[in-house]
Amino acid sequence: MRAVTWQGRRDVRVTEVPDPMLEDPSDVLVEVSSTGLCGSDLHLYEVLGPFLDPGDVLGHEAMGTVRKVGGAVRTLSPGDRVVVPFNVSCGTCRMCADGLHSQCETTQVREYGSGAALFGYTKLYGQVPGGQAELLRVPFGDTLPVKVPQGPPDDRFVFLSDVLPTAWQAVEYAAVPEGGTLLVLGLGPIGEMCVRMALLRPGVRQVIGVDLVPERLQRARERGAVVLDLNDRPKQLPQAVRDLTDGLGPDSVIDAVGMEAHGSPAATAAQRVTGLLPDALARTLMQKAGVDRLQALHLAVELVRRGGTISVAGVYGGAADPMPLLTMFDKQVQLRMGQANVRRWTDELLPLLTDDDPLGVDSFATHHLPLDEAPEAYAMFQQKRDGAVKVLFRP
Repeated sequence: MRAVTWQGRRDVRVTEVPDPMLEDPSDVLVEVSSTGLCGSDLHLYEVLGPFLDPGDVLGHEAMGTVRKVGGAVRTLSPGDRVVVPFNVSCGTCRMCADGLHSQCETTQVREYGSGAALFGYTKLYGQVPGGQAELLRVPFGDTLPVKVPQGPPDDRFVFLSDVLPTAWQAVEYAAVPEGGTLLVLGLGPIGEMCVRMALLRPGVRQVIGVDLVPERLQRARERGAVVLDLNDRPKQLPQAVRDLTDGLGPDSVIDAVGMEAHGSPAATAAQRVTGLLPDALARTLMQKAGVDRLQALHLAVELVRRGGTISVAGVYGGAADPMPLLTMFDKQVQLRMGQANVRRWTDELLPLLTDDDPLGVDSFATHHLPLDEAPEAYAMFQQKRDGAVKVLFRP
């Protein structure tokens, strides 16, 4: 089959790889019809190469049609249409029963002390072949895939794999009080969907979006958010936010940026130097002394009101990140974070995926491309060219 494979830093290619096979009676084989390009994939493209091998199949946002089922699968049949959550979670262990599917005890990657395995996401998370491919082996066929109706286009449902539950959890964790203000840092796919979801919640009085890409700011503005362009006022941003929030700051802030934030030159240089080291040395360094670009997270701490909440949806991977604990303690900041527990939220989200389309999922993707154009799409998305906010591939 054809699949998007990692070959090196900023080097992804569409290559021929062996077709996946059913390996366990609980497996299903899915013929992929749509698969997304995620901001987290850019971390593999740029930073996390030491934990990848050439030929690893990328991608963790997939849906399609069940082609084969293992002998133990009872709830799915060939021809069923399914979305595949990005966590590889069993659905039956203690962690999954508590709604913490990203900590699934069955698939935790204990070699690296990591949580649940993820599709298409490095040795740190199981090195499971991903969904930017023509076929995908999906374990736990009775509890992991999300069966969706036939009929509507893929865009109606594919974001259940990651974007929708990640944004939903981020807004839940933000715990915006009745009549409160939410500020979202970063208006990529997750940040923009956080804006859309928060605006639907009757108790949220105001949503503020911050970014530096004009097209992203405009999309959030059109949904009803107040937007602030970081290019216009990088030093004046805190005062601009206070002016919008009665001098207090927002009640809640979502960091939807993560480890590759702009404005962190020292960490950027460290990441680049690490990328030049032999993989074994680079892995050890990243696990013991790795640092992220923390501009967005530090900005969240600065902006949030005293006693407020910060919800971190952007991915971080540094083991030695310096945090402003004095300020966080003094301001009595509450901090929540973590990989989305996808299967925890899908049943709540499905009723929103109707013909009324309150979240605007039908038109959320900015680009629909054949799989063969993946190398250019990765570069375009990383460089924020051509208005790229969300890319879907059609294998």
